[in-house]
Amino acid sequence: MTNEELLALIDEVVKSRAEYQHIELKAARKGCPEKLYDTLSSFSNRDDGGIILFGIDEQNQFEKCGVYDLQDIQQKVTEQCNAMVPKVRPLYSYAEADGRYFFSVEIPAIDISERPCYYAGKGRLKGSYIRVGTNDEPMTEYEIYSYEAYRKKYQDDIRPIFRVTETALNQPALANYLSRLTENKPNLARLSAEQISELMSITVDGQYSLAATMLFGLYPQAYFPQLCIIATVIPGIEVGQLGKNEERFTDNLRIEGTIQDMLTEALNFVKKNIRIKTIIDSGTAVRQDVTDYPLTAVREVVLNALVHRDYSIHTEGMPIQLQIFSDRIVITNPGGLYGKISLDQLGQIQPDTRNPVLATALETLKITENRYSGIPTIRREMNGAGLPMPQFEDVRGNFRVTLFGDRKLSPKSTSNADALLAFCSTPRSREEIASFLGVSSVPYAITRYVTPLVQSGKILLSHPDRPRSPKQKYTAKV
Repeated sequence: MTNEELLALIDEVVKSRAEYQHIELKAARKGCPEKLYDTLSSFSNRDDGGIILFGIDEQNQFEKCGVYDLQDIQQKVTEQCNAMVPKVRPLYSYAEADGRYFFSVEIPAIDISERPCYYAGKGRLKGSYIRVGTNDEPMTEYEIYSYEAYRKKYQDDIRPIFRVTETALNQPALANYLSRLTENKPNLARLSAEQISELMSITVDGQYSLAATMLFGLYPQAYFPQLCIIATVIPGIEVGQLGKNEERFTDNLRIEGTIQDMLTEALNFVKKNIRIKTIIDSGTAVRQDVTDYPLTAVREVVLNALVHRDYSIHTEGMPIQLQIFSDRIVITNPGGLYGKISLDQLGQIQPDTRNPVLATALETLKITENRYSGIPTIRREMNGAGLPMPQFEDVRGNFRVTLFGDRKLSPKSTSNADALLAFCSTPRSREEIASFLGVSSVPYAITRYVTPLVQSGKILLSHPDRPRSPKQKYTAKV
């Protein structure tokens, strides 16, 4: 960071009077903070790293107090960086203003194969942290496991399930699958059914695998009660809003069965609870039924959740959630993004696959293409229906997809838009906008209310070349 960039960053933080997700403030007026380990860990585990800025007293109206001693603070920060596993290798910068010195420590992100970065004095389970908003939160056991699972290439979809026997599986369906596996594969076709089952991970050391159970089980939920889909219809735009008769849900269903069964039932549930409009072409008189949401997109989202959810022992008690709100559909599955792919790269590069055996089996059964076309298909279908682009979120061990149903701003949204434009007469952050709108989900507030105004040119971005920048501010066009 150059001298000018550091001074500009200081001015921005003092003006906004706020920390950011990627910036931690420390006064260091009289000495170096003794416990930076939490922040060193959380920033190292962020995809974009972070900056610790010394010399600003957050507790005293963000005063530019300066640091006590540049040489000593650098030495003490280095000592703490060396106490991390793996060791943190920061970039130091300093600047002088009004006779005071300010010191910045840029923490680079470590490769996902080396995560989590943790404080050696506490150990991996207690010394690993993640950045949540402006706080450093201890990682859950599952979050730590997720990194280990990727690093060691665990395959939870083929872990053996010792209680499952031949009588618990649909043997004709399994036989059909084994037959399909051997099509145009003469070497595989020469083997016995038992050998093929072992090679293709239907069985593992003679025991049926989780993949076999979820694909061909007569009732998989007898072994995994929560490997299902909980589908609900909420009468409003937020959980907790009540319907006309004080009901929390206007419809709800526990969807069980094999992956194929759950996919079919989930689509039926959505069809039942969304509107279908009939359009007659004036020229051809051809009738066409148009749903609130393109069902092809809904199918891809549900299928992705079933295929790519985490099937480890850590999450087998967590069902997939399918929620239909008055203005959107939200599908959440246990297991965040897997591997090195980021949200910005979804649908653009070939991702790592958490459950390769399950994905390959569904391709063989013609249920999925397994060609990494799901995300592009969802986006294409939503765009073709004149709907907003889907929202993808990776939220602390969960992956969430939101499909927005409004083809145009509703009267309520128009009212919100006018109020929002007035509110943004001065630059506002994402959090400030969500708070103003009274919406608990910041990403939802931005996607639902702000993005349409940005696209129409009514709101301008402070960083138009980096729309996802954590330092982004939104200002109404004059």
